[in-house]
Amino acid sequence: MILESRAYDVAEQTLLQEAPALSHALQNRVLLKREDLQPVFSFKIRGAYNKMASLSDEEKAAGCVCCSAGNHAQGVALSARKLGVRAKIVMPLATPDIKVNAVRHHGKEFVDIVLHGKTFDDAAAEARRLVEEEKLTMILPFDDPYVIAGQGTIGMEILQQTSGSGEKLDAIFVASGGGGMLAGIAAWVKQIRPSVKVIGVEAADAAGMTASLQAGKVVELDHVGLFADGAAVKKVGTETFRVCAEYVDEMVTVSTDEICAAIKAGFNDTRAILEPAGVLSIAGMTQYVKTRGLSGCQFVAVTSGANIDFARLRFVSERADSHERLLAVEIDENPGAFLRLNRRLDAVGVRITEFSYRYANAQKARVHLSFHSPSADHAVAAIRELQEEESPVLDLSDNELAKVHTRYLAGGRARGDVQNERLYRFEFPDRPRALATFLEALQSSWNISLFHYRNHGADVGRVLVGFQVPEEDHERFQTFLNQLAYVFHEETDNQMYQEFML
Repeated sequence: MILESRAYDVAEQTLLQEAPALSHALQNRVLLKREDLQPVFSFKIRGAYNKMASLSDEEKAAGCVCCSAGNHAQGVALSARKLGVRAKIVMPLATPDIKVNAVRHHGKEFVDIVLHGKTFDDAAAEARRLVEEEKLTMILPFDDPYVIAGQGTIGMEILQQTSGSGEKLDAIFVASGGGGMLAGIAAWVKQIRPSVKVIGVEAADAAGMTASLQAGKVVELDHVGLFADGAAVKKVGTETFRVCAEYVDEMVTVSTDEICAAIKAGFNDTRAILEPAGVLSIAGMTQYVKTRGLSGCQFVAVTSGANIDFARLRFVSERADSHERLLAVEIDENPGAFLRLNRRLDAVGVRITEFSYRYANAQKARVHLSFHSPSADHAVAAIRELQEEESPVLDLSDNELAKVHTRYLAGGRARGDVQNERLYRFEFPDRPRALATFLEALQSSWNISLFHYRNHGADVGRVLVGFQVPEEDHERFQTFLNQLAYVFHEETDNQMYQEFML
């Protein structure tokens, strides 16, 4: 099916570009398969067009429908215009204008945009209704043989583009959400050049294919993180799972910080700003090489998309610098203590980039600071220097609560005794009135003792909330949380909270 794909009626054979900075940093030859250079800035056009081109004349005349607010919607829209097929694109009501306008731009008069429902599930239900009532053909984003075959042309191109290099191709790193691109590439590569490893990469908080392959069956996740939204899928496809189970060699999961660092690395080599899902391959490759100590190999990373909102870059830039470390330090409460701390760090060659504290008592001051260091080993040495000279030092560089919330909170411990406090982090899709909706949902009989929200310019809002919950109310409170329909994480036992906020 891959050889017979119609994808090239509209998709382009994309560049396989050497990444000199990444190659030098990783001591391996790194090639980037630039799917972000497709007409819709994403690989999705390949599968969408191949599926729509395969429709019968009757199906084309009736039209098609899809539910998507992302790259798949743009692929369907452009395919509809190229094929002259009417398409309805169903999106949630809160879909940002930039995404609605992009779909309208690609589809022109051949696309009807249907804004429906508060959630993606509501929009998906509307799309299914249109299939039943208007006899439209559903264009699925990944779980369809024609879609998989369309994405599989990427694997065909990679093998063609590396066949004359004279160097062995060791592995191809591929992002996975629903698994369509991973399945398509793996199916082709493992049959044509089985010595080449195909390694799937997922966000750690949206690792549906990893969980499914480990379980030996399709597993539906309870919830998924929203940062790498282009690959945030609760349940992978039945067909994509079958193909991946047969052909994919390994899976790698990466953190939000690793994704942000990969966006920066991709920019350094391409001067293109890739989306979070688009650099999963780079993040996974980087982790894979470092954890295994590999050198002298040749790797391909598929950069799968570049549809990123400019407003998200602030969050990315804050989290991309792996050379910045965040610490909590306790120093003497006396004049000149901070100066001495600064001099000690300066002596070992690190630069303080953030510093905040609040008076706690007459003896000790609790300090938040971040510093920039040229390497991980150097940072460890600097922390060790502080630990030898100062009171307790906490390295918070991997503490999500500290990085997202508490570093920005003025103050620290509450004034007075806060009884029965429990602390939670919440996440929700950040859209107009999202915070107001969240606050309305929080109305309850329990007092809110702490609240912190910061808009990161991303698609996900993050809120920190403290509740005062008497012990006898714990069961009722847990029921209340479960009914909120928000992703939440309890942080009551987090060391950062216990030491600096309670």
